[in-house]
Parts: sequence; C-alpha cells; structure tokens
Amino acid sequence: MNRDLKIDRIEARAYKIPTDRPESDGTLEWHETTLVTVYADCAGKRGFGYGYSDSSAVDLIEEKLGEFVVGSDPMQVEKTWELLNNKVRNLGDTGVASMAIASVDNALWDLKARLLDLPLTILLGKVRDRIEAYGSGGFTSYSDDILRDHFESYARDGFRAVKMKIGRNAQDDARRVAVARAAVGDGVALYVDANGAYTPYQALEVASMLEANRVSWFEEPVNHLDRKGLALVRNRIPPGIPVSVGEYGFTLEYFRELLGQQCCDILQADATRCGITGFMKASVLSEAFGIPFSAHTAPSIHVHCACAASRAMNIEYFYDHVRIEKMLLEGAAEVREGMVSPDMSRPGLGLELKEKDAEQYRIT
Repeated sequence: MNRDLKIDRIEARAYKIPTDRPESDGTLEWHETTLVTVYADCAGKRGFGYGYSDSSAVDLIEEKLGEFVVGSDPMQVEKTWELLNNKVRNLGDTGVASMAIASVDNALWDLKARLLDLPLTILLGKVRDRIEAYGSGGFTSYSDDILRDHFESYARDGFRAVKMKIGRNAQDDARRVAVARAAVGDGVALYVDANGAYTPYQALEVASMLEANRVSWFEEPVNHLDRKGLALVRNRIPPGIPVSVGEYGFTLEYFRELLGQQCCDILQADATRCGITGFMKASVLSEAFGIPFSAHTAPSIHVHCACAASRAMNIEYFYDHVRIEKMLLEGAAEVREGMVSPDMSRPGLGLELKEKDAEQYRIT
C-alpha cells in the first residue's frame, strides 16, 4: 500500500425524512428526521458515513472541518478526530459540532477499511460474530392499539427485548406499560426510556410500577445532566431494574463523569454523536469500570462497532432509523431471530446510499 496516501475530497449532504406518523417521547415531539451523509475520497476509494443531526452540520463540515480533513492521512483516523474536536473549541464541543465531527469520523473509518479491503468490524478488532438487537419505538404519541400492534410485531419477528417511551403523561404510564407487557408476553424483556422526564423521586415512584410489570431497563429516568439525581435513582431503584444512560455523550469527559459518579448500571453511546472513535473509547471506559455497554440507535453503523466492543450487550433497533436505513441504504442491518451480524462480505460499513431514492428528501 502507498504510505503517502492523502484524503482528496470531502462532501456532505442532508436529507429530511418525514416520520410515518407523529412521534414523541417524555420530553420532545418530532415529525421528521434529518440524515447527514459524508463522503471522503482517497486513492479511488470513497468512504461513506452518516449521522442523524441537523442540516447546519453540512456547512460546518464543508466550510470548517473539511480544510483539516483534506490532505490528512486516512490511516490516522483517531488523530483526525482529536484534531477536529480541538478545532471546534470556540464553537462548543458538543451538540451539532460534535455530530458533524461524528459523521466525518464515521466516513473516515469506512474509508480506511475500504482502503484495506476489510469489513470495519475486523479493523476495529472483532470479538463476536453477532449481537442482540432490541426493538425500539413505542412512542408516547401512539394510541394503545398502535402500541400493541407495534410490539406484537417485534415479538413475532423474534426480538428478545423491546423498548418503549414513557413520561409524557405520568398518569398514562402504568396503563401503557401494561399494554406493552401484554403485547410481548412473558418471554420478551421490556425496557422503558423516560428521556429525562422525571424528577428523581418521581422516577423512584414510577419504578415500583415498572417492577410490577417486570421491566428490566430504565433509561434516562431523570435529565442526563443531573448526575446526583441519576446516582440517587440508581442507588435506590428496586433490584432488577438497571439504570441506563449515555446517549448524549459527545465527549469522553461526559462518559467518565457518568461512570465515576456511579450514575448508571449500563453505559450507552451513540456513534452518530461521538463518532466511531468516541464510541470505541467509551466502550473501553465501560470495560474499565466493569459495566455493560450498549449502542444507541443507528443500527447499521453500530453492528460493526458493537461486535468489536468487548462489554457490548446489545444495540438499539430504533424504529425511525431502521425505517430510514432500509429505505435509503443498501446493506442496511437486518435482524434475524433477535440478533444482527455485520456483513463480512463487503469492506467498511458495507453500506451504499441509494442516491436516486434519497434525492426526493435532499435539502442541502
């Protein structure tokens, strides 16, 4: 291989895809999702990465980050990730800036693997052939009938665990959780995600109801920035209901604080927010603290990462992202009997954007 390889070009685009029906969780409502894609070219190979962000990330990538990526060594992805994080200091190193870097980072990992003609999971250090996926959705905007059908479908498809949203209206939580439990039966694990909707003592009160419905995962019971509140809930919650948090981890400092302040039983990370580089570093932190690790959303990226993360327990098969990835990405992750495997027959992430199908949604 030519050891003087340099990245020739970087290009970003944004696509806005409407949801199939209104969606909400405990603290937010939405009607569309924005997919940001990045191409990185080198030596006749084209790396492809993406994230779920805002269209403003495109300008940031092409006008700010691109000048530091073009001309860089495609074999030194972590070095570029650190450089880009330093370069957004005056813009703020979280939020859209971090997600823009993440989309670039994901493209650069894909490019490196393609240049080496390796599936990405091999390049990252594969430790397993497949990993469990849990069916995720159950939005608070769903009627009981839609919620029931949604989770019955997951159960029929062989998922061993499902996750629903709670916290929008506290008085509805017990009924909705009971509907979900009845829909999947006793043989499927039931998870809930409050998206920070409760105070610590409200969360502990809700936990009694969750215990009665055999819920075995309580995600973000209080705001993810409330470290004391998370630790309080984690320390007092009934046994058998682990607290999970970490989806808003943009920086390594964030993950270290969650772990160091004993805020969670399961650490989550999202490569569309911290990049594959940040995701793999967070997985090492979870290993050091001896707690399980889980991938948040974007299953077609995370299947490669999670199969190379020694403490990874599962990945989220998030309804919105699964729908988009199946529509617009050739090679999107597929679940079989509740498990998902990286495509070992193709280099990199094994993904290609269906450009003709995507064009109708393009906004930049």
